Amino acid sequence: MIKPKPLQKGSNIAILAPSAGLSCVFPHIYQLGIKNLTEMGFNVLEYPTTKMRAKEVFDNPKSRAEDINRAFADDNVHGIISLIGGEDSARILKYLDPEIIQANPKLFMGYSDFTAVSVFVNQLGVVTFNGPSVMAGFAQIHNLPDEYRAYVKAFLYGELENATIPTFSHFYDGYPDWSDASTAGQLNPIQENVGPRFFGGVLADTDKVSGQLFGGCIEVLEMLKGTQFWPAADFWQGKVLFLETSQEKPSLDYVKYWLRNYGVMGVFEHLSGLLIGRARDYSADEKAQLDEVVLSVIRDEFECHSLPVVTNLDFGHTDPQVILPQGGDIEINLKAKQLKLLGSAFKA
Repeated sequence: MIKPKPLQKGSNIAILAPSAGLSCVFPHIYQLGIKNLTEMGFNVLEYPTTKMRAKEVFDNPKSRAEDINRAFADDNVHGIISLIGGEDSARILKYLDPEIIQANPKLFMGYSDFTAVSVFVNQLGVVTFNGPSVMAGFAQIHNLPDEYRAYVKAFLYGELENATIPTFSHFYDGYPDWSDASTAGQLNPIQENVGPRFFGGVLADTDKVSGQLFGGCIEVLEMLKGTQFWPAADFWQGKVLFLETSQEKPSLDYVKYWLRNYGVMGVFEHLSGLLIGRARDYSADEKAQLDEVVLSVIRDEFECHSLPVVTNLDFGHTDPQVILPQGGDIEINLKAKQLKLLGSAFKA
């Protein structure tokens, strides 16, 4: 995999809108995200799509792709962070320039609908990053624990090597209504985190497995199935698939159907592991039922009893969320109940 260089103090970060254009709808949220990134030591470069109105962004998928192409081509840009998610970034993929992207690797980060673009770039052989976006993540980071802010900064600065993925003691399901500017940057009530759940399967000789990370938002990945942008059948060998649900809270039945489709494609037979992010707005009972659905599909329907599964992890549509390098290597330690990124996500 082609790795980007880490960021450093004074790095220039391009902000653009591969998905929804919401900076004009909620400018107070957008400006908080910019302010917080600046206070972390970065210089922010606002690309044209960040200034477009929502309909203009939606109507111009080619413009969104051109922003990405220009940001990758510009040697003065050291990193790219998505404005926010959305629902249609798959529409921009045909306009992206593979040669420019491959020749100019740099931090490329977002989540939710950003998954479609991240998957495209990753399949070019470039490591991408599933992590906070400007309006959903960085705009609230000043109200998240000190340890999380320190973690994000250390990650982006490339200071974490062979590092255990942290588990944070509490979490938040989303944010107060963004139309109320008085609550900008705040999060919904704090909740205790019970931590990840490890389901080890049956491993013959070891308590550890490792593989290359791939995945994102499960609903967005559905938009790519059956298209030219979906991975080939032999792509899945040795991968650790990570999946998370969006703020729309898909039903347990839909999650079952989507997972069943992976099973029919033979994906589970080739994976080294499966990681499931903490489901936003699910009750404790619903999260337990989600675990049952995941395991029933994998083990009962497709008899993949040896596949390690870890659920309720700190990534996806809840805060705080860890950063997962798509294309980076990860180790699942079933005995210690830990996940560890192997090596560094960045080029030395």
